[in-house]
Amino acid sequence: MSRTRIVVHADDVGMCHGANRAFVELSRLGAIGSGSVMVPCPWFADLAEVAGSDESLDVGVHLTLNSEQAGYRWGPVTRAGRSSGLVDDSGFLWRTVSETRQHAHPDAVEEEWRAQIDRALRAGVDVTHLDAHMGSALAPEWCDRYVNLGIEYRVPVLITRTLMAYDPHNHLGWVSDADFDRFVRRAREAGLPVFDRVLETDFSRPRGAPVDYRAKLLAGGEGLLFCAFHPCRPGPGEIEFIEPHAHHVRVDEYELFGTPEWIEWLGSATFRSIGMRELRDEWRATH
Repeated sequence: MSRTRIVVHADDVGMCHGANRAFVELSRLGAIGSGSVMVPCPWFADLAEVAGSDESLDVGVHLTLNSEQAGYRWGPVTRAGRSSGLVDDSGFLWRTVSETRQHAHPDAVEEEWRAQIDRALRAGVDVTHLDAHMGSALAPEWCDRYVNLGIEYRVPVLITRTLMAYDPHNHLGWVSDADFDRFVRRAREAGLPVFDRVLETDFSRPRGAPVDYRAKLLAGGEGLLFCAFHPCRPGPGEIEFIEPHAHHVRVDEYELFGTPEWIEWLGSATFRSIGMRELRDEWRATH
């Protein structure tokens, strides 16, 4: 029997109503194992209310330093000003990770992350892990703080054994292996789970182009794998307007993952589909 464990995960929960509904529906169907919520976003409170009353939902915090959409923006929870380096001229979080790396002060980043985690906890979310919107937490300017927050709050952080094994690393720009290796060593020293691979949604896929998600998962390799997917239920005035050029990718994931065929395949695959709560509880039991 394969020892591979795969977390089929929903990113960007809280970004909009459709992302919330997709996460809740697919979680209850057993189609995905966990999700992570963007606390600064408008639909965070909606998700927190649902998660607070449904203990079966496996919810982490999608630590957010970027607001990448053109006409749908959000700012930091801390209401930080320009001196923090967290916000652009309009008072919103920077659109790109490179801009955040260029301007943000590491102390302000950590303060913002703490505020996001604490707001989720106060809202009743049983936080199972931390991960990073657009991979920004893995930037060498503050990745040590990211790992240390996981240790402090006693939750796993999403980190891979090498940076190249983390598919969203393209947002980061150049990061040396030596820089990243020291963060992985710190996570291992604390006994935190370190993933062998993180797979991500292909947002460049044209409308109507086929994609084989079963093959994608099976090609991810062995060990501990994380699938950073982005399912979203369609709705009037929602994701179609927020992300006009790529919303079909999110909707396609929602529709695929909700099919009986996908759910049956997950249950019969050679790997074991898990959630982040399992990894959190394993770590807490031994550390």
